[in-house]
Amino acid sequence: MKVALAGAGAFGIKHLDAIQNIRKDFGDIEVVALVSRKLEETRNVAEKYGISHAFTDLDEALGVPGLDAVILCTPTQMHAAQARACLKAGKHVQVEIPVADSWADAEAVMQAQAQSGLVCMVGHTRRFNPSHQFLHKKIVAGDLAISQLDVQTYFFRRTNMNALGQARSWTDHLLWHHAAHTVDLFAYQTQDEIVKANIVQGPIHPVLGIAMDMSIQLKARRGAICTLSLSFNNDGPLGTFFRYICDNGTYIARYDDLFTGRDENIDVSRVDVSMNGIELQDREFFAAIREGRAPNASLAQVLPCYKVLHDLEQQLRAQA
Repeated sequence: MKVALAGAGAFGIKHLDAIQNIRKDFGDIEVVALVSRKLEETRNVAEKYGISHAFTDLDEALGVPGLDAVILCTPTQMHAAQARACLKAGKHVQVEIPVADSWADAEAVMQAQAQSGLVCMVGHTRRFNPSHQFLHKKIVAGDLAISQLDVQTYFFRRTNMNALGQARSWTDHLLWHHAAHTVDLFAYQTQDEIVKANIVQGPIHPVLGIAMDMSIQLKARRGAICTLSLSFNNDGPLGTFFRYICDNGTYIARYDDLFTGRDENIDVSRVDVSMNGIELQDREFFAAIREGRAPNASLAQVLPCYKVLHDLEQQLRAQA
């Protein structure tokens, strides 16, 4: 399977490292093209990972002979148009979260996927983290039901920097990127439809042009609720922390670690073949292509999340 990766930033590198691990089990997966903004830097990364082609234009990569699939780790604002271009070119595509930053664009990608019949997967990594997988299996088995999900998504990003502390060419967004993880996870873990959503946000940053603080409330049809707090102003600890308040215990997920409500560690090392959520996400993408099936976190599965984000954005506009 020949793969192109677009976006050699922080998350692009995470995917390249994940694919190296996957190749230990499946040697026939090869990244043959790397696309990023600056050619010299792209060539340097391509050389490090043994990638034969380096480009600054996705269209050039799509023309590489025998290319099967593309992973998009580019700026959010490019995702929808690039995903449609990949599908139109006959390539399976995995788009890092979010698939789009508007409902109209998300629908347009869905239409392109339906017309192509190809795999279109979105990087909703929380579905794959072993901590959340552990709880999902209990929920599916009927051993656990969520009463409330309490989530904190906190960063310290008062300048336009990425996860590696490097200057970004684009501006991140708490709603369309970071809230997307939790909105989708809440519906996925409750196995229910979100029927009510509320939002408030703090002041708009004078330089970045985005809200630096945000609070979201969600309610599922069968009554479970979710409270999500997001901030780019939090000076540590950083990351996303999930408190699952359930009918049969309380659980705290901190990325790939899981604890009881009494802070007792739960071993999740045997939940899946890896503890790396990005690697598990990529494994699912490649497996779905091989097996001719829809992947977990297919665009069709996660699309309702983007309708909720759209509705929340409309609320913010009405409040302005």
